[in-house]
Amino acid sequence: MIIPRTFQKIKDRYQHKTGPYAHLFQPYDGDEIVSLDCETTNLDVSKGEIISIGAVKIKGRRVITSDRLDLKLKPPESLDGESIKIHKLRETDLEDGIEMEEALEKVLDYVGNRPILGYYVNYDIRMLDKFLRPRYGFGLPNKSIELSHVYHDIIKWKSIGGNVDLRFDTISRKLDIPMMERHTAIGDALTVALMFLRLKYGEPPEADY
Repeated sequence: MIIPRTFQKIKDRYQHKTGPYAHLFQPYDGDEIVSLDCETTNLDVSKGEIISIGAVKIKGRRVITSDRLDLKLKPPESLDGESIKIHKLRETDLEDGIEMEEALEKVLDYVGNRPILGYYVNYDIRMLDKFLRPRYGFGLPNKSIELSHVYHDIIKWKSIGGNVDLRFDTISRKLDIPMMERHTAIGDALTVALMFLRLKYGEPPEADY
């Protein structure tokens, strides 16, 4: 039986409320958000494996670039030529990568119970949950913020009757935010963080779709 994520989070919170990770299930009352991205070998969660994870914290109106998470994992068997074309990470680039167990511990420690921001963030969360749940018995309980939804909601009133282009490159161009190391986990996490701040605190972008 597939349990909807909302009910699964409630179940996880109850089961782990007194365990070593109980703090992850507490409501967050700070002013930080974590922009997170995973590079994987396949866009199908059931087949994909994580090869790198990048994350950076946003505090108020600032991206804390001095406090970032930039992890490379050991090359999985599913790493092939097609995925390398996208993320440009070869097996030799991952020779010094860390094991999944260590990567997950670092992610949990860095993210804590802060909200997680991303571009198609549910995919990244589902990928991490795929490896977290068998090891820890829970998935990420954090609130998620989808950048494309924030963008759409801000400009939809300017494009009545038109389709809003939600492609990553288009959003970056419309917001005049340079893409940092495109298709690297830390680069995409930084770019998303900057785009989010532009949307929240800058002038709304033009809508000429």
